[in-house]
Amino acid sequence: MQGVMPKVRGLDFPPLKAGEVWLVGAGPGDPGLLTLLACHALEQAEVVVHDALIDARIFDLIPAAVERVDVGKRAGRESPRQDSITARLIALARQGKKVVRLKGGDPFVFGRGPEEAVALEQAGIVVRVVPGISAGLGGLAWAGLPLTTREGVAVALVTGHGPDGEAPTDFDWRALAQSASVLVIYMGLRQRAEIARQLMKAGRPADEPVSLVGRAATPEQVVVVTTLGQLGGLTEAELPPTPALMVIGRRPMGSTWAPV
Repeated sequence: MQGVMPKVRGLDFPPLKAGEVWLVGAGPGDPGLLTLLACHALEQAEVVVHDALIDARIFDLIPAAVERVDVGKRAGRESPRQDSITARLIALARQGKKVVRLKGGDPFVFGRGPEEAVALEQAGIVVRVVPGISAGLGGLAWAGLPLTTREGVAVALVTGHGPDGEAPTDFDWRALAQSASVLVIYMGLRQRAEIARQLMKAGRPADEPVSLVGRAATPEQVVVVTTLGQLGGLTEAELPPTPALMVIGRRPMGSTWAPV
């Protein structure tokens, strides 16, 4: 397989060295949204330890000789524990491997990247973070959802569930509802009824638009447009596929809009 790293005049990327771990963001889906540094890392890696939610087309960019380790967490199925994932990364690095920890979106946005980075550093492993395009930004742009406009609004990125999978209980919903015009909620579909109830109780109107974007920036992307008042009543059949984002206060620019 030929190298996937494009030759760009004037750029000199650092090498991925033996015994290092790079936490690499794979972006929201489409391989075209990988950064140049992410491509550089994949080309140099000896082992890629990856999540479940990586677009399959990105794996085609990884040289065939590179070992792949799937540590993805999947709802309803037994998944690797975080401590075992971190221990695996440390072990691979101590074996002198060039390790890429490939994570969907951005490693430091609603993920376990910070925990892994701290554990690796405490183990004496050199860590480099390669930021990726978060689904809550680039994925929504791909779906035709502008988060801000020239008039200026505040945007909040919110997690839709706590560590136990239930709706977050430590939010000041009123402050959240009143401080940001647009709310981007990750992993919130299961708690959609409670989220809608709390936001309307805090003063958001029932007719406010809500866009649900499933599998952003992939060929399976689906956008469902509803309102805050109707959100909680949507059936499973009416929801987009997961992983999905919930955008309170925005609808797509137009029904005929499509990404490149």
